[in-house]
Amino acid sequence: MGKTDLRIAVLMGTKDGAAFIDEQLQSLLEQSHPLVDLWISDDGSDDGTLPILEAWKPRWAKGRMTVVDGPRQGFAANFRSMILDPRIEADCYAFCDQDDIWEPDRLESAVRWMQTFDVGTPLMFCSRTATMTEAGNLVGHSPLFQRPPSFRNALVQSIAGGNTILLNRAARDLLAKACARTSFVSHDWWAYLVVSGAGGVVHYDPRPLVRYRQHAANLVGANVSWRARISRLGRLIKGQFAGWTDLNLTGLAVNRDLLTQEATASLDKFSDGRQGNLFQRLGALHRSGVYRQTVAGTLGLYLAFILGRI
Repeated sequence: MGKTDLRIAVLMGTKDGAAFIDEQLQSLLEQSHPLVDLWISDDGSDDGTLPILEAWKPRWAKGRMTVVDGPRQGFAANFRSMILDPRIEADCYAFCDQDDIWEPDRLESAVRWMQTFDVGTPLMFCSRTATMTEAGNLVGHSPLFQRPPSFRNALVQSIAGGNTILLNRAARDLLAKACARTSFVSHDWWAYLVVSGAGGVVHYDPRPLVRYRQHAANLVGANVSWRARISRLGRLIKGQFAGWTDLNLTGLAVNRDLLTQEATASLDKFSDGRQGNLFQRLGALHRSGVYRQTVAGTLGLYLAFILGRI
């Protein structure tokens, strides 16, 4: 099957997105990949989002456009509902936010990479993002990561936003099996954990293929400066990630049968590193082989372990 014959299901979560959803949909329509079905789960919009979506239905010429009611339990539950929806049949699956702008080759780039592998191998493509203001002005980029993606990295870091992720059918089926057993903190981090832990292949593209819209209230925390990196390090040291890690480990515990032997060994050592005295924790952490993408991030990780806050 050629890359232009692959049908991609774009899974978009919406909630009061009327201000920017037109731009996002237009960027989807302008994708160079020709076969795209839109599945939109609206989580209770009351701002005009639904009329905009209805107006788009006759304009969508790449495939089907389907709008469904979301569970109204937050963004993670909304994406989980789409991952589990048996009606969504495609060769590949892409997560999508309501207010970004995709570069025209965002989908094509992912499909081109995936076609170098056997279809039975779980594959996850993700990329760097460009950061823009509400008005659409570019203000920076997400960090450029150099170390290889892996389960040992996924245990302590999510390297890419869900708005950049494309999964092949094997990865989506794997993720659906895991999602049927547990909820998760965030669909992007959970996908990274499950696909890498089950022996799939994760590819991080250094090109910013998505323009990620940061709203005024959140722009100060955007991935555009050393200030933001220090802020993330501060959250790590304060223990904010500890609760997220608890949820990730709980989810992985009920999906151990999906993990490779190597991943299970790293998981157990990492879990051991969260208990015991200081030397026992640091020893287990070192043996687990976990790492963050930057030296500063890894040092922060060890400091958080020393302080017992992860």
